[in-house]
Amino acid sequence: MFELPPGLHGAHLRDDLASTLALNELRQLVADGRLVAVNRAVLVDRRTMLTLPTRAAAGLLAAGPAAALTGHTAALIHGCTAADAGTIHILAPYARKMRNPPGFRIHNGHFDEDDVLVLDRLRALTLTRVVADMLCDDNRGMALACADQALAQLDPRFRADFKATVAERIMERLDSRGRRRSAFLLDLATGIPESPAESRMLLKLVDCGLPIPVAQHPITDVHGTVRYRLDFAWLEPKVALEYDGYEAHAGRAGKDELRDLDLRRRGWLVIRADVDDLRDPFRLVADIRAAFRSRRFVA
Repeated sequence: MFELPPGLHGAHLRDDLASTLALNELRQLVADGRLVAVNRAVLVDRRTMLTLPTRAAAGLLAAGPAAALTGHTAALIHGCTAADAGTIHILAPYARKMRNPPGFRIHNGHFDEDDVLVLDRLRALTLTRVVADMLCDDNRGMALACADQALAQLDPRFRADFKATVAERIMERLDSRGRRRSAFLLDLATGIPESPAESRMLLKLVDCGLPIPVAQHPITDVHGTVRYRLDFAWLEPKVALEYDGYEAHAGRAGKDELRDLDLRRRGWLVIRADVDDLRDPFRLVADIRAAFRSRRFVA
C-alpha cells in the first residue's frame, strides 16, 4: 500500500503529490478512494476529510497562498466553538476569483498581512478582525457568543483593550453596514457567560426589553465564601434566572431543587429556563416581568 505524505493536515495539492508519487500510484490512491478530490487542484485524505483542520487546509490550498481563513472557520481555529463548522470560509484577494467547491465559501475582500497570523500552519485572520466582522455580518446570537468566548480566553484585565481594538477594527471596515448593531453587541459582550447558550439567552432577554442582568453573579455565605453563581441576576429586585443546559444539568434535578430552596431563603426569586425558552422566550419573559412586579419593580 502506498504511504501518503502528511500534506497540510491531510490536504494536498495534486501537483505536489504528482511530484512525490509516481503517476500510477497517485491514480491508484484516487481510484481506491484513499484520496478525495475537493476540486481539480486539491485532494484530501478520506480518513480526515470531515475534520476542521483538513477542510480548512483544503480551502486554503484551493484559494491560493494569499488566502486566509475568515468568519466562522477562523473563529473556530481561534477556539470559539460557538461558530458554525458546516461551511469553510476563506477570504481571498479580489484578484483571485474562483467557484466555491462544495462545502466551501470563498469570499473576496481586502486585507493586509498584518490581519493574518498562522495557527497550526493555517493562515487565519486575527481574532480581533474576525470578531469585528462577525459582529457586523453574522447571526447576532452566534456573533455575541463568539465575542464572549474570545473575551473569555483573556485575563479580565485585558478584555477592555480587546474590545477597544475590535471597535477600531469595526470602524476601519470598508463596508459600513452593521456598525450600529455591532456596537450594541460589543457592549453586551463580557466574556463572563459560561456557554454559547447563555450568551444567546442574554441577547434574547435584552431584545425583549428587559434590563441587562448581571452574569454569573456570586452568592456568598457569611464568611465571604462563594456558594453559588447565578447565571443571570437582577440585583435590586433579587430576581435570578438559571439556564438549564442539558449536559450541565443532567442528573442534577435534586441538587438544583436544594439550591433553589436555599436561594429563596436568602430572598431570591429563582426562574429556570431551558432550550425551549431560547426558541420562544414569551413564557420566560412574562415570568420575569411577573417576578419584577411581585417585588414592586416595573420593567
